[in-house]
Amino acid sequence: MTGAGELSDGVAVACAGVAAWLLGGPGTGARRVRLLLAGGGSPGPPLWERTAVRVRGLGGEWWAVVAGAVVAVLGESPLPVLAGVLAVPVLRRVRRSREARQARERRGDAVIALCGALAGEVRAGRQPGEALLRAARDSGGLGGAQAAVVAAARFGGDVPGALADTARQPGAEGLLGLAACWRVAVDRGAGLAAGLDRLEGALRAERDQRADLRAQLAGARSTAVMLAGLPVLGLLLGTALGADPLHVVLHSAAGLGCLLAGGVLEGVGLWWALRIVRGAETA
Repeated sequence: MTGAGELSDGVAVACAGVAAWLLGGPGTGARRVRLLLAGGGSPGPPLWERTAVRVRGLGGEWWAVVAGAVVAVLGESPLPVLAGVLAVPVLRRVRRSREARQARERRGDAVIALCGALAGEVRAGRQPGEALLRAARDSGGLGGAQAAVVAAARFGGDVPGALADTARQPGAEGLLGLAACWRVAVDRGAGLAAGLDRLEGALRAERDQRADLRAQLAGARSTAVMLAGLPVLGLLLGTALGADPLHVVLHSAAGLGCLLAGGVLEGVGLWWALRIVRGAETA
């Protein structure tokens, strides 16, 4: 009993330290004193709001450490905290992958808007260089390479080459079609607006197809995530029935073995299911 009590006290102290680090940070006391001396009697936002803001600043994946600390207190074991720390890099990679996909989609939408705006400017009677300058400024479809492409268009440089270089950015592959339209229109005198219309239509159709496929696969992805959360539901049901599953899982050899084997199988199954979904999206 003494050993269990010391372990519980140690877990509580460790969790309190994590919470204090998340809530406080360097200079918290000094900032509060300066606030009071400056005449601001209010200590600031509520405690829970400061905690949420600080964790969001660190990255959403750090909520795994907070959840692990809570489970560690309930189960009187430091293992959940360790699991939360190990989950941080995995969740960070997932978050960055999602952000990269969103940035790629935004860049693709900007390229489509650039093609439409450029076609409108050409129909309005402007020269291709001036039309590209205005369309790029209005749509932002060239991103960080806008200065180089606009300079090539303004001073008679290699506009198709500059567009091809910009198309190497993820999501900007449609600029290869724009480079081809530019080369054919400027070098051979073909209609630039007509080519841009066809290119815009093709890019829109491809984007809509990807969105439709993603919507069809959303059910499979949600099912995989829901099945991955069933063990947590089982633990909650066991706790509600008074079986104390956390103590069995975290304080017995059989429970630790089941926890390890279940965690490995759970991770492999979730990775495999999501890999199948991503493969379908890529295809």
